[in-house]
Amino acid sequence: MTTATTQTNDLQNKLKIMTSEALESLTKSLEAGKSDELLRYLDTMAKFPRYSMRNLFLIMTQMPEASQVMGYQSWKLLGRQVKKGEKAIRIWAPMKLKNKNERGASDSEQRKTSTEANQPLIFRPVPVFDYCQTEGEPMPELSEVEGDPGECTERLKRFAKELAIKVGYSEDLRGDGVSKCGEILLRLGLTPAVEFHVLVHEIAHELIHLKEDRLKLSKTQKETEAEAVAYVVSKSIGLQTGTAASDYIQLYNGDTKTLTESLATVQQTAARITHSLI
Repeated sequence: MTTATTQTNDLQNKLKIMTSEALESLTKSLEAGKSDELLRYLDTMAKFPRYSMRNLFLIMTQMPEASQVMGYQSWKLLGRQVKKGEKAIRIWAPMKLKNKNERGASDSEQRKTSTEANQPLIFRPVPVFDYCQTEGEPMPELSEVEGDPGECTERLKRFAKELAIKVGYSEDLRGDGVSKCGEILLRLGLTPAVEFHVLVHEIAHELIHLKEDRLKLSKTQKETEAEAVAYVVSKSIGLQTGTAASDYIQLYNGDTKTLTESLATVQQTAARITHSLI
């Protein structure tokens, strides 16, 4: 085995251990009745809604304050240079595995082969850097929402329509919103921020809790999963959410497998909804 291969294997094992330890730490925190670490995880998810659960753990562990991460060359294309001496954040990235026939093929033949649906993928550690680790051309500032979701609410409604979910309003609701298997009702008179947050919550119910493997979840777990999704999506567009997701602690019942599945479900659902807002 070559030195390079040994170093790669060591790094892969290190990242796996780091992820496992982060999940264990979160589990122990919830066992102790504390939800601060969970909120840190959800805040990281809000900043990186498209990242997988294990990459979120890796970013949170290596640089909790990270706000925007990219590879060295990607920063260079934006006119920014990674500062000398900065330590990379290591995350997993998918790469297409070349088969035996492809290894000796030309570039054009490789590109043609890589478009095949059955092209195998492997995940390898890659170095990325946070914005604070770079210098150069300033990045365009994102507009501050400050409690106003702007056009995001209409985009969210269009997303619901694409899912064949009807969105309406009512004065007679006990709560702020309710989902009824293909229909969502929102209480009239909600502020724009609350309306957006509640609509995300109810869409999350529609996406998650109508599936056969989630139907038997307790009402508490269903509500806290939906609220965690709403927390992440709302924060991702700049809304102030307070600690609405702190009740997520109730998801944990001593079963790490259940917690892991629930966190993965929240991440995937939040990523899907956030993508619809672009």
